[in-house]
Amino acid sequence: MQKAMPAMATPPATDVYALGRDPGETARLQRQSEELGPDSAALLDRVGLRPGQDAIDLGCGPRGIIDLLAERVAPGGCVVGLDADPGHVAMAREFTAQRGLGSVQIVAADARHTGLPPGSFDLVHARTLLVNVPEPAEVLAEMVRLAKPGGWVASLEPDVEYTLCHPAHPAYTRLWELFRAAHSRNGADLLIGRRLAELYRQAGLQDIGLEARARVCQPGDSRRTIGPDLARSIHPVIVSLGLADQEELDGLDRAVRSHLDDPRTLVVPHLSFLAWGRKQ
Repeated sequence: MQKAMPAMATPPATDVYALGRDPGETARLQRQSEELGPDSAALLDRVGLRPGQDAIDLGCGPRGIIDLLAERVAPGGCVVGLDADPGHVAMAREFTAQRGLGSVQIVAADARHTGLPPGSFDLVHARTLLVNVPEPAEVLAEMVRLAKPGGWVASLEPDVEYTLCHPAHPAYTRLWELFRAAHSRNGADLLIGRRLAELYRQAGLQDIGLEARARVCQPGDSRRTIGPDLARSIHPVIVSLGLADQEELDGLDRAVRSHLDDPRTLVVPHLSFLAWGRKQ
């Protein structure tokens, strides 16, 4: 009889997250809550989250949209923010305390296997989470499991194929090439936005909706530098893969930021896809 092979251990969630855990990435996630706030509010409008309902924000990071959710479900509703990074969990708890969000609970868990009871939430939400994990369908399956029958699953994810910088600059092109190569090292998909409706259908969701948004980032918009900011978050990975050395990365970073500082430079960093679907 053939000997059974031992089961492969599931890697920790913090190991598969494509953008790492350094302070720069944490600061970027903090800014992102403000930057993507209007898009997230529009997504919540699509699903009609209302007072008395329960919602969860998977991969909430240091803040996520837990405040937006708390505003929508009050009074009477509850919000859970969930993240695998202990540092982000602590920061999210501090944020909820500072805002006086008494109906919010922050828990430390893996978005792929939360351990929470099935059918617990009227809305299960994730923002820029599926783009950073190698098996997004695994996370989505957990999202569907957590939704109540008739409840909603909703995501906001990017698709970076159509990033635009005009006039073009070779340093910008090179930096995006390096970022894409390093980000995809574990199978994460930077084109996940276009696949959301497909993934939702495969997960068994109904009444699926999809919207694409393109944002022209004006001078002074913190989203204008999302390209070099993301690249900075994985400089160590780029170097470890032998794609570039730190000297080149520093030079590219300076050149790109100088180009983006020019108010005449037009920047559309990527498309953002809003997706929503109902559980039967």
